[in-house]
Amino acid sequence: MSRTVPKNEWHPASWQSFDASQQAAYPDKAELERVVAELSRLPPITTSWEVDALKDLIATAQRGEAFVLQGGDCAETFDECTSENIVDKLKILLQMSLVMIYGLKKPVVRVGRMAGQYAKPRSADTETREGQTLPSFRGDLVNRSGFTPDDRIPDPQMILRGYERAALTLNFVRSLVDGGFADLHHPEYWDLGWVGHSSAADEYHAIVSSISDSLDFLETVSGRQFHNTQRADIYAAHEGLHLHYEQAQTRYLDRRERWYNLTTHFPWTWCAL
Repeated sequence: MSRTVPKNEWHPASWQSFDASQQAAYPDKAELERVVAELSRLPPITTSWEVDALKDLIATAQRGEAFVLQGGDCAETFDECTSENIVDKLKILLQMSLVMIYGLKKPVVRVGRMAGQYAKPRSADTETREGQTLPSFRGDLVNRSGFTPDDRIPDPQMILRGYERAALTLNFVRSLVDGGFADLHHPEYWDLGWVGHSSAADEYHAIVSSISDSLDFLETVSGRQFHNTQRADIYAAHEGLHLHYEQAQTRYLDRRERWYNLTTHFPWTWCAL
């Protein structure tokens, strides 16, 4: 996300002067401030040109020239930050986008709800079990899911762990994409085990075969490869719920004269009416 506001007229911590719901109550304020300051000095997870590229692509979708596909977990967990899980999420996005491109005859902008979806909104600040009341579990970015007083204390160190895992996830996705994992010549690489048991498996594999055959035919006739079919851009999104985390990686870039939230390509929010 980017925002055009003069550098001296706004600051990422300005939200703290307003009422903000769904924010954890950290008992150690000094440690929280130290962690936020540390995170603000660490390299960003995304880049400004990636953010701007996604912004332009979303604009094409608003004009009806493309379709935005967003998919992923309701909430990621640190334990599930594994190569197998990341690959499976990427496969699902690629499979869904392939079918949509085939049916819509339009480009699909792929946005994965990953690499930062570690915070959870809660309907109440506390949870009661068998007469014991503790703070609600607000996601791995805040506290731990175990139902003990120590588990449920908001821990600023979890913010840094979330940053690390988000960076690991997105860097692995980039490596897969740049290495040819998303090559349309080989969509069979994207198969998941359950696809073979789906009632639509035959139809899906027919689409895959048709696309591969068409590409091979066109490249044979033209005598050249279509390199833009050998990779697919994957953008990351997460719910901008933990405002200290978002604040720490929001920066003013002088060369672009804009503020950028560089925790992700597309931070999104929800509201309850």
